[in-house]
Amino acid sequence: MAAPPVTDPEVTAPVTPELEHAAGKAEARRGFLIALPSFIYLVLLFVIPLGLVFVYSFATRDATGQTVLEDWNLESYKRLFSTEVLEIFLRSLVLAALTTGICLIVCYPFAFYIATRTPRVRNILLILVMIPFWSNFLVRTYAWRVLLGSEGPLSQLSVLLGGEPFRLLFTNVAVLIGLVYGFMPFMVLPLYAALERMDWRLVEAARDLYADGWTAFRKVTLPLSMPGVVAGSILVFIPSLGAYVTPALLGGARTVLMGDYIVSQFLAARNWPFGSALSFAVMFVMLLATIFYFRAGAKTL
Repeated sequence: MAAPPVTDPEVTAPVTPELEHAAGKAEARRGFLIALPSFIYLVLLFVIPLGLVFVYSFATRDATGQTVLEDWNLESYKRLFSTEVLEIFLRSLVLAALTTGICLIVCYPFAFYIATRTPRVRNILLILVMIPFWSNFLVRTYAWRVLLGSEGPLSQLSVLLGGEPFRLLFTNVAVLIGLVYGFMPFMVLPLYAALERMDWRLVEAARDLYADGWTAFRKVTLPLSMPGVVAGSILVFIPSLGAYVTPALLGGARTVLMGDYIVSQFLAARNWPFGSALSFAVMFVMLLATIFYFRAGAKTL
């Protein structure tokens, strides 16, 4: 008589809610252990420094200019509504909005061109877009100091054409040029990603229904690419609002934006409470922009 087959009780055991709960807890525990290094990194290098800045924003300064943590107050936050700060913030907001708009107008046709090329040409163009990331941003910004200076090639070209030498350096226009140049790749890549995965048969269907090129773009292409438009706009607007290197090198003392104004409060004025309050004000605006991005992205999906 043959012996009955040996079965594994773990395999034949019925699946119960208790077993499912235990399996879920084990999976969550494994996920937590995998993500633990990232959690430690964020806590040490993000949460704790941000908490210190938050605490300093409520501090005060004594007669010698030293920061005092005992006497907490809201004086630094009240100063945010002064005329000087509002003018600097408005200037930063306008330049960030102009940078975003110019990048969108310039980069959308280029991203559309990349998305409609053959794979080989597409890869070459994407590499060209990413080449600026291969060099230091500070070095590239210094190059614009030469190009926009009074002895730069643009000024020399004006002289050769019979005009007067000019200098764009240390103006709002120079800062705007530097910001657009620096953040254009952040607009091109999300737009390309949205256009590349778009169903182009919908555009063909619109043309078959006697829609002209502009109508097909306005009714089909643009709505389908809105996730890329929103993502690229946020990726350009947020760093433009808090930019420091470009305004400091191309704008000089005449163009003070929020980034270099915050740095001056920490390094030159030694007013750490006010600099901390400014930092949190800028982060609050960036948080609002991020929330808008997620809400707009959810609506367009």
